[in-house]
Amino acid sequence: MRRTKRYPVEGANSLWHVYKTVPFLKVVKNFLVIQTARYTPFLGMKNWLYRTFLRMKVGEQTSFALMVMLDVMFPEKISVGKNTVIGYNTTILAHEYLIKEYRLGEVVIGDRVMIGANTTILPGITIGDDSIVSAGTLVHKDVPSGSFVGGNPMRVIYTKEELEARWKNDSIYGSNR
Repeated sequence: MRRTKRYPVEGANSLWHVYKTVPFLKVVKNFLVIQTARYTPFLGMKNWLYRTFLRMKVGEQTSFALMVMLDVMFPEKISVGKNTVIGYNTTILAHEYLIKEYRLGEVVIGDRVMIGANTTILPGITIGDDSIVSAGTLVHKDVPSGSFVGGNPMRVIYTKEELEARWKNDSIYGSNR
């Protein structure tokens, strides 16, 4: 189950109340920073922008590929560990605006995580250290450390133990088949 906090609204849908939940100028600033970072090829500059202007926790040597879209409303609720790769056009959300409520949740991505291109990560998710998320995955629940997950709906393809056995039997240089 995702860890989100629910905030009920009355009357119009929750998105209609957006500027009661987050200041307009914060959204403008975040949008400009995120759009600048999406297109810059300089990985260190992206991390600096995210840490300095969005108050995100970003580990050393973490790489955000081109076109990564971070939550514009609440990027400070996203943390990414060290030496992690976030693939091209991935979306990381820390909020959801629904009809009768909106929800906020921390997104915690561990160390040495590989997230494939075009992945969407929903609010309230933890992705454990040393995990691999296949391209195009909808991450709607926590990812156990060391596992390989993928699909929509997301499922565990290999557990940490199964992956370790595969790596042992089939080295990076190929197997003796």
